[in-house]
This record gives sequence, structure tokens and C-alpha cells, in this order.
Amino acid sequence: MKRRSRHEDDAAGSTVDAAAHVPVLLAEVLEALAPKASGRYLDGTFGAGGYARAILDAAPDVTLLALDRDPTAIAGGADLVAAMAGRLTLAQARFGELAEEAERFGMVPLDGVVLDIGVSSMQIDQAQRGFSFRFDGPLDMRMSGAGQSAADLVNEAEEGLLADIFYHYGEERRSRAVARAIVEARRKAPLTTTKQLADLVASIVWAEPGGPHAATRVFQALRIAVNDELGELVSALHAAEAVLAPGGRLVVVTFHSLEDRIVKQFLAERSGRAPAGSRHAPVVDVARPTFSLVSRGPVAPSEAEMRINPRARSAKLRAAERNAAPAREPEPDLVALAGIPEPQTRRRPRA
Repeated sequence: MKRRSRHEDDAAGSTVDAAAHVPVLLAEVLEALAPKASGRYLDGTFGAGGYARAILDAAPDVTLLALDRDPTAIAGGADLVAAMAGRLTLAQARFGELAEEAERFGMVPLDGVVLDIGVSSMQIDQAQRGFSFRFDGPLDMRMSGAGQSAADLVNEAEEGLLADIFYHYGEERRSRAVARAIVEARRKAPLTTTKQLADLVASIVWAEPGGPHAATRVFQALRIAVNDELGELVSALHAAEAVLAPGGRLVVVTFHSLEDRIVKQFLAERSGRAPAGSRHAPVVDVARPTFSLVSRGPVAPSEAEMRINPRARSAKLRAAERNAAPAREPEPDLVALAGIPEPQTRRRPRA
């Protein structure tokens, strides 16, 4: 598949298999996207190119703009670009920048946008990228290879911020104990490798036999924070609203509850109906819906797909169709949902 779930392979703790680069929910993505002849589409998370190939093959003369913030993914897609003879354009960019990229390449309006959220199997499988504790590598986790690394964050952030990151982005109940241990350890020497951090967390967090590795949630949280993954998702949803043509489809595949909550809230808010007025109460002036839901609830992988590819087990697909209403301003509540809550609103159990 292109992406892995938060507990995938215990944050990549198992061996790679043939399912490693099989796109999750591929048939369901194509059904929801409904590519049409000569349509213009955008894949915001190119990865190994699984969705891109399928979209280009789904209908005649489809053109596709594919984005990825990882330069290695862009380099790896060069052969596919050549084979598509002008129908595929690859650009190194964050999917939160999809509106600007679509404008830059003359692809507005778009007939569809697909987003597959999370970390790619290729990134996890490279020890030097520092996403996984399956291998001992540098504590990096940067999808683009630039900016603040996980090691920078672990060794420089205040204890309270680390605890907040682990709790909010990783849902780690012992977040404060882990943060305290990190601060104590780094006083002696910086934490620079994935093994150092994983071993430290495992000495504090109890893992159920047969369950995910004790460090899974902490690694997830650091990855989300380093790459601002939830902030990018919020930006991408609003950007898609701005560049989709009426009738265009937005299809999003998520792998954990934080991502799915944001997508669900965005689509629910953007597809809501205005409350009717009555003789006792005036009509409420609310913004017009900009989307209609393609399916009422999330689409999950079939039992057959999960048997073939266990990495798909936590995936959820949500899709909606754009109408002609003007795009709206970003929702403050949604933007807030992507960040760390303010101290007075946090409720965290004692470690």
C-alpha cells in the first residue's frame, strides 16, 4: 500500500511482504472518484504511484497532477511520468499546497482530488529516514528531509510540550512519564537514534502481549508533529474545496482516528443543511453547503482485502461531491482540531 496505519507493523516492527506497496481500498477509491474521460485529477500523496496509475488507466485521456513532499518519491516516479507521455505531472509539494500547485500547472478546475493520509511504506522501510524502530537509524522522521527533525524536537522541546504531543497526537496515556524520562535522559546525552528512543519508551510504557510495541504511539505522535500532518490535512481539505469543479469528487483515505475525525467534521459541516425557519423563529442565515456526501458513513476495507493486506485494517474512506456554491473560509474549529489544545482545555490522566 501507499500508507500505513498508526499501529502498522508496530510502527514498522515486522517484516515487509508482497502487500507493502498495494494501494489500500483501490477499487473503492476509483468508485468514489469516478474518473471520466479527459478529466483532470490530483493525487496529493503520490508515494509509490499506485493510485496514480489506476486513475490514469481508469478513463481515456485523463490527466493527473501528483504531489509528494518526499523528493525520493518524485525521483521514483520518473519512469511513470515518461510512460504517460504528458498525462502525468509530478511536483514536490505538500498536499496542503494543492490549490497553488493546481493553479501553477493550469489544472484548475479539477474533476477530482484523492488524498491517502499517513506515512508511506517506502519511508518506513528506509532505516535512514528514522520513521521506524524496526531498524536502528537516525531519529529523523522528516518526510521532505528539511526542517526540524524528531531528534531536534525530542532534545530541545520543553517537557510539557512533549507530553502534550504524545498525548494529543499519539493518545499515549503515560505521556507525562515518557516526557519526564526523555528530559532526564537527554541531560546525560542527546537521544539521536530510533533504538534509543524506543528502548526508553519501552522501559516506561507497558505493552500487551501480542499488541503494538510500547513505543508505537510515541513514534506516531512525533511523526505527526514533525511533519504537521494534521495541519496539512486541514489545509488540503479547504484547498480541494477551492479548486474542485461542480461535480468534482474529493476522496480521502485515513488510517487513524485523529485524521478521520478531521475529515468527518469537515465533510459534515460542508454538507450540512440550513435549518428551516418558522413563524416563531426567523430563517437562520448560514452558509450554503459546498459538498454532498457520496456515502453516508466511512467505507472500510473488505474482509478479503484485510486478509490479503493486514496493513489495510484501520483504513477508512470518505468521499463527497462538490457543488456550485462558493468555497467558504476555513473553519476555526477544524483548524484548532489539528493543533495541540490550550492548557485550560486539556484533560489528561495522571501518569
